Amino acid sequence: MEQQSINQVITKDMTIGEVVAKYPAVIEPLQEAGVHCVGCHVSYSESLEDGFKGHGMTDEDVDAVILKLNKAIVEYKVEEGKDFIITNKAALKLIEVLKENNKEGSGLRVEIVPGGCSGSEYGLELDDNTTDLDLVIEDKGVKIIISKENLQFLKGAKLDYVDSLQGAGFKISNPNAQSSCGCGQSFEY
Repeated sequence: MEQQSINQVITKDMTIGEVVAKYPAVIEPLQEAGVHCVGCHVSYSESLEDGFKGHGMTDEDVDAVILKLNKAIVEYKVEEGKDFIITNKAALKLIEVLKENNKEGSGLRVEIVPGGCSGSEYGLELDDNTTDLDLVIEDKGVKIIISKENLQFLKGAKLDYVDSLQGAGFKISNPNAQSSCGCGQSFEY
């Protein structure tokens, strides 16, 4: 029954552009499936099914990706009210990084620092020290440290770990950013 209600959110006949506009949480699962045309002009007129088949997918592949897209929406809604969201992939990578650096008890400090062509960038560093001015979020076996001053700009943001052709690393998706530069590394509020 749950799968039936999930499948009703995104269907094969919807366009990629329509789905991305309504449900930004689907961008990463689309890209993981090899569909990198989320910003392509064709994505606004071509159905998901036609687009997926154009990428060489079978009917079974199409159904599997549609299910993943719907699950991504459900997972996003579950996480939506949190101060800061960390994906499973980011948590696993952070645990690995902490172990490699002999910092198992440390957390990842997430900061907003001046820089980049849009004015601000994210700063990430392993940190053992917190103060009363910090919020410590413990989730999925890791600690995220955010200064209370920066929390207003990071509320609802999501930390993920991405490994793509463009490179690998932690990526923050932030609903509070008004605009970002072409490189995607800096942003403006």
